[in-house]
Amino acid sequence: MISALLWVQKGIVSETPKKYELDDNEYERITEYNLDQYDDGDVDESGQPMSIFGNIKGLTYYTSNEEDPYITISDEDDESDDLKILATDNVIVAAKTEDEISQLEIYVYEEAEDNLYVHHDIMLSSFPLCLELLDFQLNREEGTNDGNEKGNYVAVGTFNPEIEIWDLDIIDSIEIQNTIPMQSCHYHGINITASSSADSTVKLWDLQSLKCVNSFKHHKDKVQQVEWNFMEPNTLLTASFDKTVAAFDSRTPDNVAYWNIGTDPECIRWDPSTPQYFYVSTETGLVLNFDMRNSGQVAPIFTLHAHDSAVSSLEISPSIQGCLVTGSTDKMVKVWDIKNSKPSMVVSRNLEAGKIFSTKFCPDSPFQLAIAGSKGKVFIWDLSCNAGIRNSFKGRTSFPIKNDGINIDVKKKDEAIYISEID
Repeated sequence: MISALLWVQKGIVSETPKKYELDDNEYERITEYNLDQYDDGDVDESGQPMSIFGNIKGLTYYTSNEEDPYITISDEDDESDDLKILATDNVIVAAKTEDEISQLEIYVYEEAEDNLYVHHDIMLSSFPLCLELLDFQLNREEGTNDGNEKGNYVAVGTFNPEIEIWDLDIIDSIEIQNTIPMQSCHYHGINITASSSADSTVKLWDLQSLKCVNSFKHHKDKVQQVEWNFMEPNTLLTASFDKTVAAFDSRTPDNVAYWNIGTDPECIRWDPSTPQYFYVSTETGLVLNFDMRNSGQVAPIFTLHAHDSAVSSLEISPSIQGCLVTGSTDKMVKVWDIKNSKPSMVVSRNLEAGKIFSTKFCPDSPFQLAIAGSKGKVFIWDLSCNAGIRNSFKGRTSFPIKNDGINIDVKKKDEAIYISEID
C-alpha cells in the first residue's frame, strides 16, 4: 500500500543525485551502536538518539550493489546518464509498505512522454504516516544566512515517536540526516515546522537547531493533522480524535477556537483562495466547510456527504477555483465543484487503485493529480482531459489544449480521461 504522496517541484532535485558511499570504516562505526537498547533512551557521543541509524536493523552489508537485493541500480548504471533528473522532470515521493517492509519510492514523471518510473528508493525503519518537503538547508553553520543555499529533504512521520528527515539528493542512503521526535509535520516559513502526535501535543521545531521552540496541548486525544494557514503565517489548524478541530495563533496559544465535528477527523485543509475557510473530512464520509471567524457550536457553511466510507484524502486545487477532490476507502475518487458553497459532483471514478489514501495536485502542472492507495500503485490523472471538468470550471482557469482537447486512454475509450499507471 501507499499511505502518502508528495510532489517535488521541477528543478529542486539535483540533476545528478549523489550516491551514498558506505566503506568498511563507516560500516564498522555504525555497527558499534547497540541498537537493541534504543528503547532505553541511549544517545551517541554527539547527543543524537541511536535511532538515527535505526533503519539498518536487519539489513546486511554488501560489498557491491550487485550483491544487495535491495538495490536495483548497479555500479555501472551509477556512472551512466540514466540517473540524471532533468529540470523539466517532476518528482513524486511515495511512502510505500509491502510485506511489512516500508520505503520511500522516488518517482520521476516525464509529463511530455507520459512516463512514470521509480528512480530510486529509501528504506524506512517503520510504517510511514505522512510526508512533508523541506527546502531548508539542514546543518547550516550558525550565523550564516545564504538565501541561495536550499536543501531538498523529505520529512517522514512514522509509527515511531519521531520524524525521519532524508536527503532526496542522495541515492542508496541508509543514514537519516536528522530526526525530530514526533509523528507528523507541516513545514512553514524558512526554518520552522509544526508537528502533531498521538501523544495529543502539537509542537514547533527550529530546523537549524532541531530543538522544540514551543509545545501546545489544547487537544485531549491523538492529533491527526496540523496545517499552517496560507496567508496568516502564524495561524495553525489542528484536528484531533477528541472529535474537534482547533485554530489558533501560535503567538497567543491560549486563545483557541474549537469546532466540534462529532466524529473522528481524517483530513483538514485551508482554502487557498479564501484563507479564512477550512475543510474537514471525516471517518463517516462527510466533508465539512467552516469559517475560521466563527467558532463554537456554529453550524458548518455546508456539509457534503461525499462518500459512504471514510474520506481519507482531501485536496483543494490552488489553480482551479472551487475544485475539491476527495478520495475514500470506498475506492472512489471524486471531483466536486464547490462554487458559492453549493457543492455538486462533477466526476466520480474508480481508478482501480484500491482504497484511496492520498491525492495530490502537481505544483507545476495544476491539472495533474497523483493518486495512490492500498494496491501500492501511483496513478496520474490529467483532469484537463475530462470534458465534464472542463465544462464545469470553464472561465475559472485556463485549460491546456492537447491535440483535439481530449486525451483518451485506449483502455477507457468511453471516458474522457487519461490515466498513467506504474506497476
